[in-house]
Amino acid sequence: MTRKPAKRWLGFIQEHATIYDDDLIPGSKILAIGDAPQSHVNLSHPEEVFYEYLARIANHLKVLRPEKRLLKMLHLGAGALTLARWASVVYPSSTHVAVDIERELLDFVLTHLPLPDDCHLSPIVADARSVLAEQLAGEKFDVIVLDIFSGPEAPEHLTTADYYAELKNSLANDGLLFVNIGDDPPLNFTCTQVEAANSSFEFVMLSSSPEMFTKRFPGNLILTASRQHFTEDQILQCQAAGPYPSEVRHSMDLDGFCKP
Repeated sequence: MTRKPAKRWLGFIQEHATIYDDDLIPGSKILAIGDAPQSHVNLSHPEEVFYEYLARIANHLKVLRPEKRLLKMLHLGAGALTLARWASVVYPSSTHVAVDIERELLDFVLTHLPLPDDCHLSPIVADARSVLAEQLAGEKFDVIVLDIFSGPEAPEHLTTADYYAELKNSLANDGLLFVNIGDDPPLNFTCTQVEAANSSFEFVMLSSSPEMFTKRFPGNLILTASRQHFTEDQILQCQAAGPYPSEVRHSMDLDGFCKP
C-alpha cells in the first residue's frame, strides 16, 4: 500500500509539480509533487478510481449512500479532484467545493486535467480549517473528504478534537466524514485521530487492508465518522466492497486496536 506523503504547507508547489500518463491504464494521468505521486485520475472513465485509499472512500460512500441522490460534497485537499470526477458520474448533478491552500496547484490541475462537463465544482484557495468559519460559514455538506495530511508531519491545527467538532458542525445531520490517514508503524498518529473523531462523532470506523491493523507496515487507513450509527450489515458491506483484502474496525474492536 502506498503511503501518501505529507504536503509541505509553505510553498510545497515550489517542488516540481508534474502530470504524466499512466502507461498501464489508457486515458489516465498521475499528479506528482516532486517524485511523490499524489493523485491518479482516469480522464476517459472518471467513475474508475485506481488508488486504493480513494477507491475505499468511493466504495464506502456507495454502500452508505446507495440511492442516486444529489450530494453536496466538500473536498479538503484538492489533489487531482479524483472523487469529484467520480461522483459526477455516480451521483449525477451533485455539487462540489474543493479547498486547497496552494492556488498554483489548483490552477495547475484545473488547467491540465479539465473537469468533466457535468462536474459542478467551485474551487476555493484557503486553509482547510479557517475556510469552515469564513468562506463556508453556515454551509452544510452531505459528505466531507479530508485528504491533506500524513502522520506526525500533519499541520497540528487540522488534527485536533476541536477541528473534528468543526467538521461535524459543517455536516448535514446524516452527513459523512471521510479522512485519509497516512501513517507509519506503530500508527500512533492514526490513534490520535480516532480519539479526536470519537470526541465529537457518535460513530467512527477505520478501514484498510488487514496488514495495516498489525501496526507493522506504513500505509493508508480511512477513518469514517457520522452522527448516526451504521448497521452491522452496512459495515459488512463496506468491508466486502474492497479494495481487497479489506478489514473494517469499529466500536470495541477499534478501541482495542488503539490501546497500547
